[in-house]
Amino acid sequence: MTVNVSEYLRGAASNNPDGVALVEHRTIRREVTWRQLDEAADDVARGLSGRGLVAGQRVAIVMANRIDLPIAYFGILRGGMVAVPINPRSTTREIGRMLADSVARVVLCDEAGVAQVREAVTDEHHVSIIVGGVKPRKGETAFDTFLADASGAEPAAPPDAEALAVVLYTSGTSGKPRGAMLTHRALIANIEQIATLDPPAMTSDDVCLGLLPMFHIYGLNCVLGQAVKQGARVLLVDGFDAGGLLDDIVAEGVTTLPLAPPVIAAWAGRDDLRHKLADVTMILSGASALDPDLAETFFASSGKRIEQGYGLTETAPVIATTLGSPRQAGTPAKAGSVGRPLPGIEVRIVEANGDDSTSGDPAEIWVRGDNLFSGYWPDGVDGPRSDGWYPTGDVGYLDGDGDLALVDRLRELVIVSGSNVYPFEVEDIIAEVPGVAQVAVVGLPDEETGEAVVAFVVPDSADPADHTVLLEAVEAHCRTRLARFKQPRRVVVVQGLPHSATGKVAKGRLRSLARSETLGLDAS
Repeated sequence: MTVNVSEYLRGAASNNPDGVALVEHRTIRREVTWRQLDEAADDVARGLSGRGLVAGQRVAIVMANRIDLPIAYFGILRGGMVAVPINPRSTTREIGRMLADSVARVVLCDEAGVAQVREAVTDEHHVSIIVGGVKPRKGETAFDTFLADASGAEPAAPPDAEALAVVLYTSGTSGKPRGAMLTHRALIANIEQIATLDPPAMTSDDVCLGLLPMFHIYGLNCVLGQAVKQGARVLLVDGFDAGGLLDDIVAEGVTTLPLAPPVIAAWAGRDDLRHKLADVTMILSGASALDPDLAETFFASSGKRIEQGYGLTETAPVIATTLGSPRQAGTPAKAGSVGRPLPGIEVRIVEANGDDSTSGDPAEIWVRGDNLFSGYWPDGVDGPRSDGWYPTGDVGYLDGDGDLALVDRLRELVIVSGSNVYPFEVEDIIAEVPGVAQVAVVGLPDEETGEAVVAFVVPDSADPADHTVLLEAVEAHCRTRLARFKQPRRVVVVQGLPHSATGKVAKGRLRSLARSETLGLDAS
């Protein structure tokens, strides 16, 4: 029985040692075999142990999708430490907060995030920096040197499936970003649950596209974890170039495409799409909702149907997928459906009073299964209830066939190109701008990114001439303080914000009003 996620890598290296495991296209094409990947992970585990780290201590990974990231990830887990994957394009402030909150002892980074890491790590943090792709500064260690110098006993994590494996920062049900605690048990459970699907999402004969960022649970466990479980090759890609990526898909013989809707939108309608994707046998969409019209446009230009899935960071991540819904080959899934729950996962639709909803009536989605997280870092609060059920904060319904459809979200989280944006973070930054009296941030549907951030700002001044200056100041401040995907697509100056009877900003009304042409709030 598998008790540590890194055992999948050991198995792949044993089954096919000289098979190509990972490929990357950067300045040059680079590949590693399963044996090389396995040995490098051992070196990471030894190197961390040699620095005095012990099981349970946190190691941050601030890397783009490159071969060094899986090496770091599996090495951290093999040594019994806890991986903390962080978006390398986060701001210095964001990276600093996550490093401090997780109490990371070491951070492994590359050129994509090294500048922010260097600014974020101050003397009081006591964090060692290991860098790849750039020359190390005084006190830092080059990643290649770190691997080469590793020595010591064979790394062996304590055999405990309930040991913490990963801390991934996400919103939780409160809307405040916190570290979701995922054990080896949770990650392994979801890998095995996905592996039972028929037809399978991935096999050892597949070449899988690794475009989805691996600081996100979708890329980390659905793509990387499942590929290693199956012994499938992964083409690692950092950044999206619509035409160039299609060429790489052809050149590398990619057969499996896990995607997010923005990529699908960029490709839909291309004249060369059918030819470029001729050898692709599976396309899966996740991270955010896929518009049905977009899916049909993509099918018309590619001849390929897209399978959809639904999940959360807290569920490691997949809860349901259309791959699990029986239907005739080549036919689309039910409109609006995200499929059936995976084997081993239970789903309830629960009314506010705690009763189960009538079939077809929307209410909050509750889930139960071995793939659930263990609460939020560091003390496990707000995790699954004592009976094992976890209220997701999402609203949906189950139809008569047991297929799940999503309706809305209870939580305020905004998902831009598959990445989480927490409104309160954006609101706090905008509130720093002189002249801002009040601010509220919501998400609106967007064809390109799934959702877009919209900020409503109430000014101190009633003079319209001041409002233009305020808009410019807010936009400039956001550009310097927020990662690009968190910056508001639109900033609207309004005279006031709508409130509920309890005094809270009525963000549901803001979203409804923002969808109209006239905002309805005396916008200026």
